[in-house]
Amino acid sequence: MNTKALYIRNASQLVTLKGTSDAPVTGKAMNELHIIENGSLWIEEGVIVTVGTDEEVRKKHQSQLESVEVIDATNRLVTPGLIDPHTHLVHAGTREGEFNMRLNGSTYMEIMNAGGGIHATTRATKEATEAELYDQSYERLNRFALNGVTTVEAKSGYGLNWETECKQLKVAKKLHEDHTLDVVSTFMGAHAVPAEYKQNPDQFVELVIKEMIPKVAELGLAEFNDVFCEKGVFDPEQSKRILEAGKKHGLTPKIHADEIEPYEGAELAAEIGAISADHLLKASDKGIKMMADKGVIATLLPGTAFFLMAESANGRKMVDANVPVALSTDCNPGSSPTVSSQLIMNLGCLKMGMTPAEVLVATTINAAHAINRGKTIGSLEEGKQADIVIFDVPNYMRLQYQYGVNHVERVLKKGETIVYGGRLT
Repeated sequence: MNTKALYIRNASQLVTLKGTSDAPVTGKAMNELHIIENGSLWIEEGVIVTVGTDEEVRKKHQSQLESVEVIDATNRLVTPGLIDPHTHLVHAGTREGEFNMRLNGSTYMEIMNAGGGIHATTRATKEATEAELYDQSYERLNRFALNGVTTVEAKSGYGLNWETECKQLKVAKKLHEDHTLDVVSTFMGAHAVPAEYKQNPDQFVELVIKEMIPKVAELGLAEFNDVFCEKGVFDPEQSKRILEAGKKHGLTPKIHADEIEPYEGAELAAEIGAISADHLLKASDKGIKMMADKGVIATLLPGTAFFLMAESANGRKMVDANVPVALSTDCNPGSSPTVSSQLIMNLGCLKMGMTPAEVLVATTINAAHAINRGKTIGSLEEGKQADIVIFDVPNYMRLQYQYGVNHVERVLKKGETIVYGGRLT
C-alpha cells in the first residue's frame, strides 16, 4: 500500500452519497446523490480522510501539500467504485451456441431441460481444473476492473456436487486473496436439480442441507447462501428449507426469485429475512410490498432480460414502492455474459424507467448493502475505504446519456490506481 497521502482534486462533480452507510437508500432519496461541485478527496493509507470542496480540503491539509500525490480531476466525474452484487464469476466455458438457439426460437427453460443451460456450464466446470478455473476467472476480474468495478460477489452453483462446489468456492477465495478487487463468496449448491435427482429432487435438497451447507460453513468458504426458487427448479418450500439451513450455519440468505414466472419468491425473501431477492421479473405486488416492509433489497439484473429478449423487472415500480433497489450484471456464460456495470446502468434507465441518479445509487451504495458492505464501501465518506472511479465525463447524467460506452479514466482500489487510460496498471 502507498504510504504517501493522495489528493484527488477539483472534480466537476464528486458524488459522495453521504449518510447512506447504515441502511440502503429507498424511494425519493435514491435521487439524492449529495454532489460536491469542484469536489476533492484526501486519502491516507487507503482510507478517505477528508471530503469537501477543493478549497476546504486544501485549507485543512495545507501543511501536507508539499509531499502529497495529486490527481487532477478537473472536468471529471468522481464516484464510489462500482459494486457488482450478483455474479457467477467462477465458471468454465462459454455458451454462444445457445444464443443462436434462442434467436431461432428456443426458450431458456427448453434449452435447460434438454441438457443445456446451467447443466452445460456444470459439465464444463466439473471438467476444468482448479488452475483453469482460476485463470479464466482472474481474467474476468481484470475486465470488471477496466469497467470501473471494485468489488464483485461470486456464486458457486456450477457443480451441483460437493467436489465441484468446493472447487468453485476455493477459487473465489483465492481470487479474493490474490486480485486487487475484493471478491465476496456465495454458496449456491441449489442452482439446479442434477439430472440424476430429477425424479427425486427432495433427495438432492437433503444433500445440500445435510452435507454441503455444513461443510461450507466449517471451511469458511462463503458468507451467503442462495437458491434458485423457480418452477421446475426448487419450489418455495424446498427453497425455504435450504435457506433456513444456511441461516443455522451462519450463512446469510439470498434468493433467485420470480425470474421466469410468479412463484412467491419475493414473499419468501421477506418471510425468511433474506438480505436480497434477485431477478424479480415476475414478482407480485404482494411480494414487492412485503420486501419493502422488511427492507429486502431487490437486486435487479436488466442485462439478463436484455440478453434473453424478455421484459425487464419493473424497477420503476419497486423504487416507487420504497423497495431498496440494487443493480448487477449477473455475469454468467448463459444469460448475461457481460462485465459492464455501465451498460447495466444504461439498461436500468432505458428498460426499467429508473433515473440516472437512481441507477448510480443502485450500483454503488445499495449494491454494497446487498453484500453487507455498506459500512466500508459504496459511498465517499470519511473513514471509508478509498474505492473510487474517475470517469471522463463532466457530470453523472452523461454516463447514461452516452450509452454503451466505457467512460472510465481511472479506477482506484484502497487508494491505489489499478486502472488508468484503459489499461490495468
